[in-house]
Amino acid sequence: MNYYAGLDVSLEGTAICVVDGAGLIVNEVRASSEPEALIAALKAIDVPLERIGLEACSLTAWLHDGLRDAGLHAICIETRQANAAMKTMPNKTDRNDARALAQIMRTGWFRAVHVKSRQSRLWRSLLVARRTLLNERRAIENVVRAVLREAGFKLGRPSCAAFAGRVRELAGDDPTVRSIVEPLLAVLATMLEQLARLTKQALAITRREEVCRRLMSVPGVGPITALAFRATIDRPERFRRSRDVGAHLGLTPTRYQSGETDIVGRISRCGDELARTALYEAAHSLLVRSRKWSALRAWGMKIGKARGMARARVAVARKLAVILHRMW
Repeated sequence: MNYYAGLDVSLEGTAICVVDGAGLIVNEVRASSEPEALIAALKAIDVPLERIGLEACSLTAWLHDGLRDAGLHAICIETRQANAAMKTMPNKTDRNDARALAQIMRTGWFRAVHVKSRQSRLWRSLLVARRTLLNERRAIENVVRAVLREAGFKLGRPSCAAFAGRVRELAGDDPTVRSIVEPLLAVLATMLEQLARLTKQALAITRREEVCRRLMSVPGVGPITALAFRATIDRPERFRRSRDVGAHLGLTPTRYQSGETDIVGRISRCGDELARTALYEAAHSLLVRSRKWSALRAWGMKIGKARGMARARVAVARKLAVILHRMW
């Protein structure tokens, strides 16, 4: 008889439920959320496990790799499908969630999620750290602007390098304003230094990666976009068609169809936000900043004239995803 396991993973502990082919519960245990502890708990149950299901979360990749290395058939499943099954339980508990995951494994009603390689996960972590510094830098700059406006000063749009000097010039000898903005400017200086450090790391990786250098030959695609796409896709052969990449990154419209109702909505925004944002920025650069002619830019500008530049950017971002995958 075949047996199936469901693992409901939390930060400290994991609820484990094992069911047989008929759906009857064989064993329920709880173990620490560590690969070694989970392997020991599953092997102690001493039944041949056909499939082991984990819901996608921040620990999933680490645990999945550990279970796979131990010879266990671990599968990461899509969160939305897992949540749909878990909602059938009247009470939300870790134990019930593990039972639902075990039944999903038994029935085969799941969609396996690709677990990226460790290298791709590290590259993405680098890009997320860099993006976080960029966002926080903008937030602090906006706070400085607000402080100056309260004192009657309009900062304007100085460059990043001239920002601190312009703020100190406007604040002048006002002790109250200077005492507020100086700590913020000190934080900004540190953030700019570390941002440059992370950017340098990303550029060094891009120079070493042959795939990234090839992707950068596309108009509008720079090192950050190339590395984000490389880290997100990880293995291009997992997509049967290149146009599936646009849907995977949430750049295709949603649709609601029932009877005589058929509504095409906005883009789904599913998938990796980092890669989607990078492609959108690349599309903006191609359409607005680039002055070099290309067939892709001409196609995007034609859409922009007919339906607006916002939709043109999304369309070009989706087309870029397809082209980059095909080139790879």
